[in-house]
Amino acid sequence: MLAKALPDHQSVPEALPLGKRAWAGELFALFGVFLRLGLTSFGGPVAHVGYFREEFVRRRQWLDDQAFSDLVALCQFLPGPSSSQLVFALGMRRAKLAGGLLASVAFTLPSAVLMIIFGIAVTSLGNLEGSGWLQGVKLAAVAVVAQAVWGMGKSLCTNQFDISVALGAAAVLLCVEQVFAQVAVILLGGLLGWWRYGRIASGNERRVTAGWRGHRIAAMMLGAYLVLLILMPVLATLTGNRQIAVFDSFYRSGALVFGGGHVVLPLLRLEMLAHHWVSNPVFLAGYGAAQALPGPLFTIAAFLGTVIQPGPGAAWRGVVSLVAIFLPGLLLVGGMMPFWNYLRTKAWARAALRGANASVVGMLLAALYNPLWTESVSRPMDLAAVLIAFGMLQWWKAPPWLLVILFAGWGALRLG
Repeated sequence: MLAKALPDHQSVPEALPLGKRAWAGELFALFGVFLRLGLTSFGGPVAHVGYFREEFVRRRQWLDDQAFSDLVALCQFLPGPSSSQLVFALGMRRAKLAGGLLASVAFTLPSAVLMIIFGIAVTSLGNLEGSGWLQGVKLAAVAVVAQAVWGMGKSLCTNQFDISVALGAAAVLLCVEQVFAQVAVILLGGLLGWWRYGRIASGNERRVTAGWRGHRIAAMMLGAYLVLLILMPVLATLTGNRQIAVFDSFYRSGALVFGGGHVVLPLLRLEMLAHHWVSNPVFLAGYGAAQALPGPLFTIAAFLGTVIQPGPGAAWRGVVSLVAIFLPGLLLVGGMMPFWNYLRTKAWARAALRGANASVVGMLLAALYNPLWTESVSRPMDLAAVLIAFGMLQWWKAPPWLLVILFAGWGALRLG
């Protein structure tokens, strides 16, 4: 989740009006530009926002900095993959719902296809325990998450209270390794943020009128988000159907996680291991591969859906898992856009977001230790490799994909 002040004086612009003759051309242009970004946007959600600003604010001038910041703030406020939600919001602003969907498909397509191919390849390799290349990938992943903790901690935990919330969240998650604990610490962080900061800025609230245009469709999208969140676990329990249970796991992971791809790691891992769908080595292989690819980190869902049940139809199951994890975030963005002008002015919302952000840092800190550190670093040479990788990322500005490739090769040569 990106640390950016929430603007309080300009509404999110409505979708760009288009004539019928220009509609097809606009959609084609949208697909093309987001496909190119999906092929070239390395570095995770923070870097993605920089790419989007350069492309749409500075180069194409589709919107100004204030309008762009409004959309970024909306995606920060909601659970789900923040950069992918921003893609949907940008596409929706430009060409309504069709534009949002096309932009999302184009941006996700390259990494999703590669992750499905990787999943099929991994299942053909059999037991990955002791694989040298996998050990190298895991060490690179430790460094990537360590850099994320470092950067997010500096941005989101700026005083004693925030640091205390983050450390408390990490302590709880290290002691209680259950899915409900992930959600509980974020909700508790939001409550603590509201208690600590809500009254400080309450005097600065402005009276605004919500942008109600398109509110019926928006309300339907929010309703669909809640219905699926409540109904899917019930259906999975009543039917005992594995495919429904898989869809439910990915949907809940996408619906309840704040902070983007890095933070979904512990939630997805617990889901996969609790149901014995994926082993730890296979899960970490997919996570390392996701770091090496452009586009959203949430495409790890395509890999996991492919390896959960290998064989005929594995690629299709990867697609379904991908849809499941992205769907709640897109429903939330589409549902909240007409109401965002009203909600973002509220001090309690900004305060709760600040506390939830601090919990996200703690969540990521706990994930850095378990499973990444405990599964990867067992000898002095491993620690040395992690330190070198962290330095390459943090100060030498090496791209994550290059780091993953180098360390996979090094691991294969060292361990075979």
